[in-house]
Amino acid sequence: MSDHPYRALPDKHFWRRSVASRDVARVDPVGIFDLQITPKTKVATAGSCFAQHISRHLKQTGFNHYVAEPGHPLLTPSVRARHNYGLFSARFGNIYTARQLLQLFDRAYGRFTPAEEAWRKGPITFVDPFRPTAQPNGFVSPEEMLADRAGHLAAVRTMFETLDIFVFTLGLTECWRSRADGAVFPLCPGVDGGTFDPGRYEYYNQTVDDVTADLAAFRDRLAEVNPAAQIVLTVSPVPLAATAEPGGHVLSATTYSKSVLRVASETVRQRFANVHYFPAYEIVTGGFNRGAYFARDLRNVTEAGVEHVMRLFMAHATDGAAAAGKRRGKTRSAEDDYLKLSRAMIEVECDEAMLDRR
Repeated sequence: MSDHPYRALPDKHFWRRSVASRDVARVDPVGIFDLQITPKTKVATAGSCFAQHISRHLKQTGFNHYVAEPGHPLLTPSVRARHNYGLFSARFGNIYTARQLLQLFDRAYGRFTPAEEAWRKGPITFVDPFRPTAQPNGFVSPEEMLADRAGHLAAVRTMFETLDIFVFTLGLTECWRSRADGAVFPLCPGVDGGTFDPGRYEYYNQTVDDVTADLAAFRDRLAEVNPAAQIVLTVSPVPLAATAEPGGHVLSATTYSKSVLRVASETVRQRFANVHYFPAYEIVTGGFNRGAYFARDLRNVTEAGVEHVMRLFMAHATDGAAAAGKRRGKTRSAEDDYLKLSRAMIEVECDEAMLDRR
C-alpha cells in the first residue's frame, strides 16, 4: 500500500490518502494536534449526539473521560446510566449549538439567569427547560428541579475549572429561544415538556458570525477560570432530522448548518492557539467513503465509521499510545453494529428523536 501525501500547509496540516484499494478509502489527518493526551489527561466532552461516541471510546481505550458529575455513590452503574450520568462530563444532556454552550457557562457562573421556569410535562411532572431529557421521569416539583440544577451547575463549574482538554461537538445552527431574554433550549418548547407559545418563543438559525462569536466568547470565558485548558472542536456528521426554516428543506438545511459550523470552527481555530479541530465530519461524510459510514436510514453513523474516527483521533492525539491500549475485536457488519450500538447511542439519546414520537 502506497501513500501519496499532499503538499504540507504552513501549519503542518496535510492529508494522506490510500489509493491502492477499491475498498473504503482511508483518509488520515496527520499532524493535527500540538497537544498530547495521556491516560491521566482529564478529557471532558460535550455537544451533540455524536459526542457520546467520543466519551465511550475514551473509556474503552483506557483514557480518562473526565466526569465531574458522576451521580450519588450509592447508585448502581446501571441506575446512573439510565439517568444519564457519565454520558457526558456533566449531566447537561445534548448541547447542540455554540449559543447553548456559552449560556451554560454563563448560567453556571451567575452571568446569566434566564427567566424561563420549569416546564410542566405531566400532571405532577416537571423538567428543566435547559436539559429536558436529563432526568428520564422528570421531577416531582419545580423546587426539586431547581435543587438538582444547582448541584448540576456546581459540577459544571468544577468541570470547567479542572479539565485539561474540552472536546466539543457542534451539531446544529437552528435553535429555539426565549423572546424575553434570548435563552436557548435544546428542544422546541412543547416537544418534551412545556407548551409552545409563539408569543414567548421564536425560531432562530445562527449565522457564521453568530457561531464564531459564541465560540470565541466561550474560549475567553474558559481561559479566565482555567488558563491551561485546551479545546478540541468537531462537527457532527449526523444530518438534520428536520428543519424549522420557513420554506426550507432538510437537505439544504443540513448543508447550511454543517457549512456554518465548519467555517466558524476553522475561524476560531486559526484565531486561538489553544483551539484545535478534528475532522470527524470529513472522515464520515467524505465522498471517498461512498456512503459506507452511514446506516440504512442514511442518517445514523455506523459503528465502523465511529471506529475510524476514533482510531485516528486516538492515534494522532495520543501519539499512537492508544494502539497499545485496550482494543476491541474486529468490526462486524455495519448493519449489526448500527442495530446494537448506533441505535442505542444515537437514536435513544438524541433529542431530535422526540420529533418522531409526537
